[in-house]
Amino acid sequence: MNMTSKKILVTGANGFIGRKLLKYLSTLNKSLKIVSRKKIPGYENIFCNFEFDMISPDLLIDVDTIYHLAGFAHDKNHIGLTEDKYFNINTVATIRLAIIAAKCNVRRFIFISSVKAGGIPDKDKCFSEEDQKNPDGLYGKTKRDAEIKLLEIGNNSNMSVSIIRPSLVYGPNVKGNLKSMLNGVKKGWFPPLPEVRNLRSMVHVDDLVLSMVFIANNSTTDGEIYIVTDGINYSSREIYDTMRLISGKDIPKWSLPKKIFQILSLLNSNIEYKVNKLLGSECYSSNKLRKLGFQTNKTLSDFNETDF
Repeated sequence: MNMTSKKILVTGANGFIGRKLLKYLSTLNKSLKIVSRKKIPGYENIFCNFEFDMISPDLLIDVDTIYHLAGFAHDKNHIGLTEDKYFNINTVATIRLAIIAAKCNVRRFIFISSVKAGGIPDKDKCFSEEDQKNPDGLYGKTKRDAEIKLLEIGNNSNMSVSIIRPSLVYGPNVKGNLKSMLNGVKKGWFPPLPEVRNLRSMVHVDDLVLSMVFIANNSTTDGEIYIVTDGINYSSREIYDTMRLISGKDIPKWSLPKKIFQILSLLNSNIEYKVNKLLGSECYSSNKLRKLGFQTNKTLSDFNETDF
């Protein structure tokens, strides 16, 4: 088959990051296949629920590059049946897809993992790809298990494998904690956070998409892991102040004392977990990727409310 007829396959195409990737690849006039549980008009759709299904090899024979974004994520640690869901989607399905892809002569496999796979950084230190602790939660563990096996598959086949670990992603229609925080700020119930000088790494979804395409088109990235950030470390207070600005609200000159949060943490482990996520540091370095020549374009301060 002529290389010009080869296609790009995107899994998780209906997600927050997947939709942005599709839009960008479409501007490059790439021939695309998408894997999703819901139809996206204008694309060649493959319907698949990775918790239960697997893609037929016949659907990969014309594919050159795979961006594997599909996964199961949540902020908290879970037990019981949900643990199987993490494992089946994030690890088992990823490995099966990669094995099939290698047999079908797919050239590039780009896996979107997470900084959680590398573990939570030590206080006042920004982790690089060389720093590896116990993965953070079930999500981080299952992503790390997939990473290890994928690199092994890449070493034992002709398929190039690259792994991307995004830091906290922000941008239009973001979900999760950032969206909840913004809603709380807009409605007036989210308290002014104390300035504790913690360090949190983030990246805009547009820059994450650019990094994915950059890595896919760079032969030196084969077999490597790359952390992606916007290069700025934000304190939780700075994130709070930015959200006040984009919501059109005045930034208060006072803040809730840190001691109040410490007292709340003593009430139960769930509150302690939330406080640690809110005021703790999670700092990561993307210098490895920047040394290849990749630069991000956006920072949190550039945006207005429509970006969230």
